[in-house]
Amino acid sequence: MYSGSSDGEGGHEAAQRKIPPASSMLWVRNLRRFIGSGTGLGSEALMELETKRILLDIFKEKQQKSAEAGTIPSFYKKKPEDGSISHRVQRLAKYRFLKKQSDLLLNADDLDAMWVCLRENCVIDDATGAEKMNYEDFCHIASVCTEQIGPKCRRFFSPSNFMKFEKDEQGRIAILPFYLYVMRTVSLTQARIDMSELDEDSDGFLQPQEMEAYIRGLIPNLAQLRDMPASFVQMYCRIAAQKFFFFCDPHRRGKACIKKVLLSNCLQELMELHQESEEEVTDTEQAENWFSMASAKRVCDIFILLDKDNNGTLSKQELREYADGALTEIIIERVFDEHVRRGKVGGASSREMDFDSYLDFVLALENKDTPEGLTYLFRCLDLNGRGYLTTADIHSLFRDVHQKWIEGGNYELCIEDVRDEIWDMVKPADPLRITLADLLACKQGGTVASMLIDVRGFWAHDNRENLLQEEEEPEEES
Repeated sequence: MYSGSSDGEGGHEAAQRKIPPASSMLWVRNLRRFIGSGTGLGSEALMELETKRILLDIFKEKQQKSAEAGTIPSFYKKKPEDGSISHRVQRLAKYRFLKKQSDLLLNADDLDAMWVCLRENCVIDDATGAEKMNYEDFCHIASVCTEQIGPKCRRFFSPSNFMKFEKDEQGRIAILPFYLYVMRTVSLTQARIDMSELDEDSDGFLQPQEMEAYIRGLIPNLAQLRDMPASFVQMYCRIAAQKFFFFCDPHRRGKACIKKVLLSNCLQELMELHQESEEEVTDTEQAENWFSMASAKRVCDIFILLDKDNNGTLSKQELREYADGALTEIIIERVFDEHVRRGKVGGASSREMDFDSYLDFVLALENKDTPEGLTYLFRCLDLNGRGYLTTADIHSLFRDVHQKWIEGGNYELCIEDVRDEIWDMVKPADPLRITLADLLACKQGGTVASMLIDVRGFWAHDNRENLLQEEEEPEEES
């Protein structure tokens, strides 16, 4: 009895001794060595191994930084190297996401179909003749559009969108503002997708060359730019892109935020060139639009005319001829002090204004009423870099304007009277100094800047009543 049980236990132990552990088997060791070296693994297994290694490295790095820096957060994350698996995965994910977003957008045919649905299912206002719809019509049109176009138009027919528009006494909204809202939303979304595709490092900002590439891609779709000579395209893109950076890159970091670009007036001004030039677009409107061919050629031609020595930059002497010499000497000096970098050509202390700096200069003078333009000019007006202007600064600045004023054969005027008038226009918070905030708040900062830098600007202010009367007379005659 006892001997049988002991034989069984002894046999089991003998069997265990005969089977060696897996780790001691030669084929197991060879297989593990083979797999561990990565030889023979497929691309998916290699990607999995590299992903685990990257995650482990990130974890260890965070642990090390936490131990060294305590609770101080990390503000910098190294971007994946070009060609690495992380970089390729990031680009693939970005491409698929943007492709999905693009597929959800309405195309031109879809927008035309929506407009037909809106017009066929709206009602005509008896008093105004406007085409309108109430909320029931709105829901019905949503169903019709979904059947004809597809579910991608459904998001425009939400109750919150209906409430965004002005309603009449019967609770109806006009169909035209709603349709324009849909078109603008589609246009901005498409613009964001296009810009994001050009954003190589996917940081939400566009570099100058990326912005120029975006503008270059728009040219064939803009009616007023289709006939642009191929030789002028590169220069045009440079001129056009500079305005985006002037208004969307206030700190001059060399990159413009995509969100800022989309919300800026610059993009809207550029998109106005969709309108056919044969339609009601006057020469004056084209000249005032920075992105028009007429404006771009004007800016380029003036630079070429000023560049007497044809070296591609402007000296102080050459810039003095801008606007037929209407700008004061002190402002030319201050522009070079504040906005022109010291050059290497012609000595260590020489300064020449390159084309990009010239574009900023022109944009500031042509947009004096904007915060960006006034900020540019205020740095020039602030003679001592103190952040404010005193009565002595105003006197020094206007002295050159006064001299040009007298040389032009105008009547004698008192500098102190002009200084007091400027103080009355601005009404600064501190009665002894004028800050940039004061100029922005008074809504007349552009006029004040013109009076202090440009004799033509002061003449326009001095004759403002006569100029206003001349503008009103043609309207009275018609």
